Amino acid sequence: MLELYDNALDVPEILRRWYGSEAQNNYGAFIPFVGTVRDEAGIEGLSFDIYEPILERWFASWQTRVKAQGALVKMAHAKGDVGIHESSYIAAVFSAKRRVALTLIDAFVEDFKASAPIWKYDLKQGERYYAKERSTPIEGSGLLGAVE
Repeated sequence: MLELYDNALDVPEILRRWYGSEAQNNYGAFIPFVGTVRDEAGIEGLSFDIYEPILERWFASWQTRVKAQGALVKMAHAKGDVGIHESSYIAAVFSAKRRVALTLIDAFVEDFKASAPIWKYDLKQGERYYAKERSTPIEGSGLLGAVE
C-alpha cells in the first residue's frame, strides 16, 4: 500500500488501480490527494531522496491508526526527478464513512509533510539544489537545521 516510483507518478493509472482493488470492499468513501509540482521560483522541477526504512515504519504506524477506524490508507511517492505540472505524491483514504475519510486524509497529508523522511531539491539548469526554504524539518532529527 506504500508505493515508490522512479520519477513522476502516473496519476490516472495509480488511482484507477487503487479504486479497482478496493471497489468490492464496501467502502463508501475514496478520498485521494494528488500533489503536483508547481511552476515557481524558476525551477524546472523537483527531485526527491527518500530514506525508505523510516518511511516504511511511519506508514505502517498509519495503517494501524486508520485500521482502528475501519479505514485504509494508500500512498505513492516519487524518487528522483519530477517535472513541473507532474505529480510527486498521491495519498488516498478508503472508509465506510465519508467524514472518517475526510478527517483522515487531512491528518495523513499534514503528518506526511511533518514526519516523512523525504528530502526535496529544486531542479535548475539540470542541477539539484536543496530546497531548504520550502522544506519542513523532521521533528527531533536535527538534520535539516544543520544543512546550509
